[in-house]
Amino acid sequence: MNNSSLPKLVPSAVAVGIGLLIWFGIPVPEKVTPEAWHLLALFIGTIAAIIGKAMPIGALSIIAISLVAITGVTRPGKPEGAIADALSGFANPLIWLIAIAVMIAVALTKTGLGTRIGYYFISLFGKKTLGVAYGLVVSELVIAPVTPSNTARGGAIIHPIMRSIAEAFGSTPELGTSKKIARYLALVNYNTNPITSAMFITATAPNPLIVDLVAKATDSAIKITWGQWALAALLPGLVMLLVMPLVLYFLFPPEIKNTPNAKELADSELAKLGPIKTSEKITLGVLGLMLLMWASVPAFLFGPAYEINATTTAWIGLSLLLVTGVLDWEDILKAKSAWDTLVWFAALVMMATFLGKLGLISWFSLSIQTSISYLGLGWMAGTAILVAIYFYAHYFFASTTAHITAMFAAFFTAGVALGAPPMLLALVLAFSSSLMMSLTHYGTGTAPIIFGSGYTSLNEWWGAGLVMSVVNLLILVVVGGVWWSVLGYV
Repeated sequence: MNNSSLPKLVPSAVAVGIGLLIWFGIPVPEKVTPEAWHLLALFIGTIAAIIGKAMPIGALSIIAISLVAITGVTRPGKPEGAIADALSGFANPLIWLIAIAVMIAVALTKTGLGTRIGYYFISLFGKKTLGVAYGLVVSELVIAPVTPSNTARGGAIIHPIMRSIAEAFGSTPELGTSKKIARYLALVNYNTNPITSAMFITATAPNPLIVDLVAKATDSAIKITWGQWALAALLPGLVMLLVMPLVLYFLFPPEIKNTPNAKELADSELAKLGPIKTSEKITLGVLGLMLLMWASVPAFLFGPAYEINATTTAWIGLSLLLVTGVLDWEDILKAKSAWDTLVWFAALVMMATFLGKLGLISWFSLSIQTSISYLGLGWMAGTAILVAIYFYAHYFFASTTAHITAMFAAFFTAGVALGAPPMLLALVLAFSSSLMMSLTHYGTGTAPIIFGSGYTSLNEWWGAGLVMSVVNLLILVVVGGVWWSVLGYV
């Protein structure tokens, strides 16, 4: 028996206790149905278990699906309907979009294309430390649209490249020389990740969930496409990526300013990789084709009849990689993160959907709106408070998905009720949902990988995260606000 798969007693007890307290101990509020309140108990208990890491998130999701079916909270007295509701999340195309995109991203590591791209940009920009930093930034930006696992992108592809460069300059925690260059590059390595995650629907797993929540909250009046998201994020995202290395360079200046060895290292690693392989060319071609379809280029060139659904595009891309032999079925079966994502996304989306259908989200958002309305503020000030609470609440979350599932729908609905333009609020909250990852060393899966390398202290990491959170939010509101007005989004 694998002990790691067993429930952890303390966080499990806390999660169960919270669920039972809400179900039995707190009276059902007025204007809330018992079914909605009981589903909330299951939902909050699940979120508490995820935060406490009582079990792997996939295992917790299986339990959550079982409990929804057993208790019949969505359809009391109708067992067949209850299990159909509990499994309804698996029919959501956006969930499959991310699961399939994670499988496709396997080709980046299997073929070595991701590593080649990283070293190529280091070779291009790597004569100075600041240039190396921008090389890391551009490398991650290039692969972000097709790597829905931000952890794989920042932690498994870019971070080893960053470590190789730091070690080439003798900058390691073991030698006590992290301040030479490693501390700065590690912070750039990490703080790039939240920004690139915000720039594309397919750059981190929770983004399609946000698209789904916004569509449901607006009765499909706002259905953000891949192209709309990418275009909206383009200018503010690029400004953040330009500013972030400069801010960190000022806060944590590296002792080494010139890095000719970085270019030599990158050239050496590229030489080891040899000429670009056929499998890499095919992968590059397939990814390029997918980006064109996600950006609606066929529809733009040939008319609406040639519009291709985003999830269909992902299936096409995976099929091409299988047909050409770049990936085989064993690669797909071994893509554990893809299957894991499919299960836990289906469970959380299902619960969030029925919380909305049963009226719980409307009640909660009305409560938030009423509380802020008592302050007598206009919609702009009220929305600013909402966004700030939503953003900095991430100090209490070790999962962006848990955070988004728990808070996004209610805060979005409350903001719209306060008078905020729905599309403006959707974009600000959507991009904030990734940018908030910067705050802590546990805010997303990438964080413990890079922080665990030991290049920075906890105070340095949290200090950098706090500063970048303020800088990124200011850029998002100011640059983003102007850009979205130009695009006609608001």
